[in-house]
Amino acid sequence: MATTTTPGAQKPASTAKRTTKRKPATASARTTRTTASARRNTRSTTSSTQPKTRVAHAQVIAERAVLVPVGASLLARDNLVSTVKGLTTKYRTRASFERELKRYERRGATARNRFERQVRRARTRMERDLRQRRSLVERTMRQNRRRVNREITSVRRDLEKQSGAVSARVERLVANAQGLLGS
Repeated sequence: MATTTTPGAQKPASTAKRTTKRKPATASARTTRTTASARRNTRSTTSSTQPKTRVAHAQVIAERAVLVPVGASLLARDNLVSTVKGLTTKYRTRASFERELKRYERRGATARNRFERQVRRARTRMERDLRQRRSLVERTMRQNRRRVNREITSVRRDLEKQSGAVSARVERLVANAQGLLGS
């Protein structure tokens, strides 16, 4: 079934010509297209710098093996030179050297004093805690001793009263028994 179009027939809506003006692309769509094209460009340039043969690849690895330590040693040398230059400018004259020494001495003395204060504070705090605990223990011991002494005194009085009552009862029983036996 072949479809033929007549000259006066309308085209489907999807292929119809637009009569309204198209809106410009949004910034995010433009950014997406830009990054995608940049990725394609990067891929093409990256693959072109890669060695094509195994020999070239081995050559790149050998160059890296030599250049990495050389670069590291040059960086270390530069750092050492800048440090030495800084020290020579700082300690160029005897006066500046002595000034730096005094500065270091003051800093050391300040640190020592701060440490001594902290130690004193810690010692005082520990002694205070110890005194408080000792006084609490002594107070508790005194209270317990008083309580035990009161209990002992109370028990002694009760025993004396009961022993007096028991001895009086025993005497009464003995007198009653003698009275019954004698009659």
